[in-house]
Amino acid sequence: MTAVAAALVWGIGIEAWQEKPTAQPTTFEAASVRPNNSGVPDSTFRRQPGGRFNAINVTLRQIITNAYQVQGFQLLNLPDWAGQERFDIVARIDGNPPPMPPGSPDDPMILAVRALVEERFKLVVRREQRELDIYALVMARADRKPGPSLRTSTQDCERVMRDAARSGVPPSPPTGVEVFCGLRRGFGRIVAGGASMGMLASNLAPQLGRTVVDRTGLDGFWDLEMTFAQEITGPIPAGVEIPPVDPNAPSLFTAMQEQLGLKLEPTKGPVDVVIVQSVSRPTPD
Repeated sequence: MTAVAAALVWGIGIEAWQEKPTAQPTTFEAASVRPNNSGVPDSTFRRQPGGRFNAINVTLRQIITNAYQVQGFQLLNLPDWAGQERFDIVARIDGNPPPMPPGSPDDPMILAVRALVEERFKLVVRREQRELDIYALVMARADRKPGPSLRTSTQDCERVMRDAARSGVPPSPPTGVEVFCGLRRGFGRIVAGGASMGMLASNLAPQLGRTVVDRTGLDGFWDLEMTFAQEITGPIPAGVEIPPVDPNAPSLFTAMQEQLGLKLEPTKGPVDVVIVQSVSRPTPD
């Protein structure tokens, strides 16, 4: 996905926090993979009750980043067709594995998607850690004072996660709260309610095309809202309408300092990458 498309659709929040499941299957009981030649720009990943997983109109690049829980810039040596051709995946895993916190490495559904792409697309990868350009998220002011749009959150997200894990019931957002214990990134706008600085850093990475590490020293949960001039990079997908960019809006880097009191410092650091060694188009079924 281009930075534009990603900014339009990607966001993180709490869906349902559960205790770690035990003895869950990590492969799909049944799965169908078929080409999608509809030509529409929209794509969806949907996890449904009953162990069902649907990925509609997705590229192999999207599938792999989902399966290996990496950003696009961490995926290397993938052929061009893997970012252009589209597929529909309809699958079901035995049982009903519960949703887990975003990025959980032992999520049965994520492991099942990984096994599927390795089997059907004959995907072989290796992982490496390379020293690459990254950004460090740090405090902008010497007195370490946050900016006017960065405030300590009144949302008790630790209690919310604990209660949801105990009960198995997704938390309900309070009335009038735009983002509840999470972060949402849209076109030229980032808003969060009860988000950690680590969550902000990980959400900035797709926007910047680099890993972002949190070195603010700010613990706990925060509310924030930041508006900026969205940078448009790469070709705009067919059918995607881009909102007009405010010519008076600050750049992302300036907005970080003026609105949040934070700064992005370029540096070097270790970055995990996934290198594709071999892959092929699947046989439709």
